[in-house]
Amino acid sequence: MAAARATQTKAPQLDWSEARPAPVVLISGPEAFLADRAAQAIRSALVAEHPDLEVHDVDAASYAAGEIFTLASPSLFAEPRLLRVEGVEKCSDAFIEDVKRYIAEPADDTVLVLRHGGGQRGKALLDLLRKGTGGAIEIACPEVKKDADRLSFAQAEFRRLGAQITPGALRMLVGAYAGGIGELAGACVQLVSDVGTRISEDEVNRATEGRVETNAFRVADAATAGRGAEALVLLRQALSTGTDPIPLLAALNMKVRAMARVYGASGGSGQLAKELGMAPWQVDRAQREVRGWREGDLARCIDQAAETEWLLKGGTRDPEYALEKFVLLVARRGRAK
Repeated sequence: MAAARATQTKAPQLDWSEARPAPVVLISGPEAFLADRAAQAIRSALVAEHPDLEVHDVDAASYAAGEIFTLASPSLFAEPRLLRVEGVEKCSDAFIEDVKRYIAEPADDTVLVLRHGGGQRGKALLDLLRKGTGGAIEIACPEVKKDADRLSFAQAEFRRLGAQITPGALRMLVGAYAGGIGELAGACVQLVSDVGTRISEDEVNRATEGRVETNAFRVADAATAGRGAEALVLLRQALSTGTDPIPLLAALNMKVRAMARVYGASGGSGQLAKELGMAPWQVDRAQREVRGWREGDLARCIDQAAETEWLLKGGTRDPEYALEKFVLLVARRGRAK
């Protein structure tokens, strides 16, 4: 079951979506949802080949010396085994020493999966694993924070579910679920279950109606498009339902900052996306929205954004008026009147 164990100069580093069994698998990084997905994929692959797979779970923080050797020792019927270790970033000294010994000669028909959420604990062990000791591979699960990465993740989820979603609907969905990607993945599954495999903005709009992020998204879109009256109506509707002003301001600030980044920039959207750390569609949209703006007016909006944030966080007794004033300033492209 286990692959060849020859020590390499560097362990293969795979994306979470490429997770596969190996004698030793290091799943590293803070994104717990992706790490769980990777671990599940490894287990599924092993069970498909070995229905009699034995699975043992170990907590590295409370590890008892010699435990890994006991679990990996050959049994009478030589059943294949999967040893899953959680919390390697909080592991005991005994665990580090035992795993160092184990990976020098991993057990036959055993896959050892080590989950390390981040930090310096166990660095010497991680260094050995990353050199490919014991036939180790690494599956990286970095935090998914950038809009472009969240969009790519959601798009991949819909492909996995056999569904198609329009670009606008995808952007709307990702904007509505600004929390963890586990929640976003759940929203993708629910949407396909409710709507089917062809998803448009109308379906996403109905599915996300009432979410704070959705309200903020609509207000910001209307304001940057110059539709001041519509933006005010949407803003007041959101505030009347108890929406906190801070997320509404944050959504508008994000749009203004994006416009400022692309203002005066030359080059194709692909090139600018790499230079500015944005997705190509974000560059295209920001370039459309910044047309007709003057540099001084854009700077005025950025200054007003900072003042509005201060007002919303206690600088005024009427935060709603302060936010309305800023929304109208953006809708007028930064011009006072």
